[in-house]
Amino acid sequence: MPKFKLFKDRKGKADQARNNKFVKLAREIYMHARRGGPYPEANLALKNAIANARAEQMPIENIERAIKRATATAGGEDYEEIIYEGYGPGGVAIMVKCLTDNRNRTAADVRAIFNKRGGNMGESGCVSYLFDEKGLLVVSREAHDIDEDSMLMAAIDAGAEDIIVNEDLYEILTAPADFIKVKQALEGSGLTFESAGIRWLPRTTVKVEGENAEKLLKMMDAFDDNDDVHDVFANYEIDDEELAKLGG
Repeated sequence: MPKFKLFKDRKGKADQARNNKFVKLAREIYMHARRGGPYPEANLALKNAIANARAEQMPIENIERAIKRATATAGGEDYEEIIYEGYGPGGVAIMVKCLTDNRNRTAADVRAIFNKRGGNMGESGCVSYLFDEKGLLVVSREAHDIDEDSMLMAAIDAGAEDIIVNEDLYEILTAPADFIKVKQALEGSGLTFESAGIRWLPRTTVKVEGENAEKLLKMMDAFDDNDDVHDVFANYEIDDEELAKLGG
């Protein structure tokens, strides 16, 4: 499994980016509560969505408001989850997870983002075979005084599949169905997470640079700005030196 770094906001608009993230997380919680009921213990999809939101420090009142709106609204919005697949500049494989109440609008928007920035949207399944769906728990090594062996044993005891040791992070991988169980077990041992959620992780990565890297990052920004796009997974790798040239 290659080293995996989550895409970070590059535009310096931290407050706006966080607000946008909360809006998208609330939409996911609303969708799952509306479809499967408001009780997390009986609705695994809702439980995962709440865990994702809390990992992003979304206030509890925002979560409760989304659930209340889902159960109190008759004839309200009905969102569906769709994953679009395609290729970006440099042959990078991209999966775009959307939550939408208008499939035609979202498909057109996603296709336009691919086309205008040197990529193309493909058919379902065209790149998903290049990824594995996993639970990913990211632990800061600076924030925790725990050595590699102890971290490995704690993760395996909690039910994790694997752990990737990086210079500044531990990345703990789980089966999607085990994500909540592992997260709760590790939280019980005192760990906190930089991020936590169900992700599509690339099996291998593609190194991009120069014009392709510039176009690709602009594509990622465009996806991030789209209200219907909930998350983006891609198999690119850009060196820190290259990012510095691009103002990253």
